[in-house]
Amino acid sequence: MSAALTALAEAAGLLVDWVDGSGRSRRVAEPTLRALLAAQDLPADDDRQCRDSLRALQQPAAPPRLRTARAGELLAGLGPPGAACRWHHEDGEVRATGQLDALGQSPAPSRPGYWTLEAGDAVQHIAIAPARAWSVAEALGDEDLRGWGLALQVYSARSEDDAGIGDVGGAAAWLRAGAHAGADALALSPLHASRPIRHGYSPYSPSDRRYLDPLHAAPARTLGGFALQVLAAQPELRAQFDALQRAPLIDWPICAQAKWRWLRLLHDRFDATDAAAHADYRRFRDEGGPSLHAYAQFAAIDHGDEDASLHVFAQWLAVRGWEDLQREARERGLRIGLIADLAVGFDPRGAEAAAWPGAVLPGVVLGAPPDAFNPDGQVWGIAGYSPGGLRAHGYAPFISLLRAVMHARGGIRIDHILGLLRLWLVPQGAPSGEGGYLRYPFDDLLNLLVLESWRQRAVVIGEDLGVVPPGLREQLAARGILGIDVLLFNRDRDGQFLPPSQWRREAVATTTTHDLPTLCGWREGLDLGWRQRLGLGSARQLAQEREERGRAVLHLRAACANEGLDSGDGWLDALRFTARAPAPLALLPVEDALALRTQPNLPGTVDTHPNWRQRLPQPLPTPTLNDALSAFADARHTAAAAVPAA
Repeated sequence: MSAALTALAEAAGLLVDWVDGSGRSRRVAEPTLRALLAAQDLPADDDRQCRDSLRALQQPAAPPRLRTARAGELLAGLGPPGAACRWHHEDGEVRATGQLDALGQSPAPSRPGYWTLEAGDAVQHIAIAPARAWSVAEALGDEDLRGWGLALQVYSARSEDDAGIGDVGGAAAWLRAGAHAGADALALSPLHASRPIRHGYSPYSPSDRRYLDPLHAAPARTLGGFALQVLAAQPELRAQFDALQRAPLIDWPICAQAKWRWLRLLHDRFDATDAAAHADYRRFRDEGGPSLHAYAQFAAIDHGDEDASLHVFAQWLAVRGWEDLQREARERGLRIGLIADLAVGFDPRGAEAAAWPGAVLPGVVLGAPPDAFNPDGQVWGIAGYSPGGLRAHGYAPFISLLRAVMHARGGIRIDHILGLLRLWLVPQGAPSGEGGYLRYPFDDLLNLLVLESWRQRAVVIGEDLGVVPPGLREQLAARGILGIDVLLFNRDRDGQFLPPSQWRREAVATTTTHDLPTLCGWREGLDLGWRQRLGLGSARQLAQEREERGRAVLHLRAACANEGLDSGDGWLDALRFTARAPAPLALLPVEDALALRTQPNLPGTVDTHPNWRQRLPQPLPTPTLNDALSAFADARHTAAAAVPAA
């Protein structure tokens, strides 16, 4: 590899050399580096271009549109030495803090928020973050408590008028079940606005993460009997809704078409509703401003609609429905309430990409390198922002995203939080292994995340699975960002399951995730059977994995027995085992609460496994669910009594 290419790549934030999940040193291929540099508008076809691009990259940078810092941190480069300082807080407070020292430095204010500093003739915008994000202890009101909740794939929950997709009403039923058992939270799958669904669907490939998917709206919660009257006046549509609601698998194109037909009918007849609903809609429309208008215009064109107001109306229904559910959660005693899920990227042809064209990386998609979980790596087909684009826009895309997703939520789960530090980028059309890591402005992004968490009173959970850089988990924990401890992964080098007392205090404890087998499916090796049928792995490899799985099942049984959990029901024992972790919050996926066998998503497959299509059983197996919730809740109380506060 030429020295000129290496120098340019490193200056542009690309990791030329990296370490994979098995600890082996790897080097990014030259063609890949050149493609990733081109995505950052840095031509690198030959050494001359590399040198020219490097010189352009090294030109003095303009002052940042937004700086970030921690409260009380000493800030340098604020202005001329001796200049008088005046800090203006976002709420109007003004502080005169003397003068800059001989090096042009001054301590940041101790009060978090967005500040404007006047130092002589220099004016800078600075986001001041608290030391730590809003915590579970603050949400629960007691640091000695051990909270718990349920994790729900929203599309899977059934309700009467959901068109077979899942909506606020289906989530409400699970919220009430959790509240009855003493839960504090209901974690939701991503609710981001999608593009028109014509083939497959994934909640992690949205059109725009700032807006909600109207497919999950429950119009009757906002419009009352009017919404049901409109549906009842269309007997054919009403019958279709009933049939789709009963189906075991979601037919996304058909279900989406039916739901949008109802939404269009409601929009056309909206004038027949009461004045209060109209006034609230107009207020929502006006408060949404240019961003909502631009989104609605894009969505209208994307969906083939002539009237963009339909998509403002649909957003209003979705937002008000989920706001109402968060209010209900608090009224029913859930001290955290709803936890949103933030996808790591977005459709490169969607509304979010159109909103920030100068900040999006062109010609590359996000993914993950090969690791122990996915030996072939992953290509997700979604876009992300460029580090330079984020800085140039004063981090506005990131800030607006956090505010939108945290709105009316008690917490947020950030998918692939490793992306705050680095993202695996793959040139469009290349396999996952032909990618490379790009570094991101970690300190700035982390400060903004912590600040918005504090402002919105939302706990932050970071999905920190996969190839995790050394020290990253410790850095996140120091700022109050919780990781995720998954039962199936919490083992030592010999494959023995760690006792709950050795799980992290700075993480959420859970039995599984949407990308992993359910407990019952794992014990039966159902995921391995799928891989065998689909040809994912050699016969020798799968045979070895089956042997390892058999040993792991025995190891888990022994680990439970060592904790005094030997009821004879391995499923319930595993739930209790997980719930005993010292984590401030434990989440029980509803698939494990129902002892289901099939997992929501099988990574590495698209059409060959029913990913994101499986509906929960109807009626629910109530005795099974009651046993699971009681076992999990009781074990959390046991953990709270047994584990002293840190």
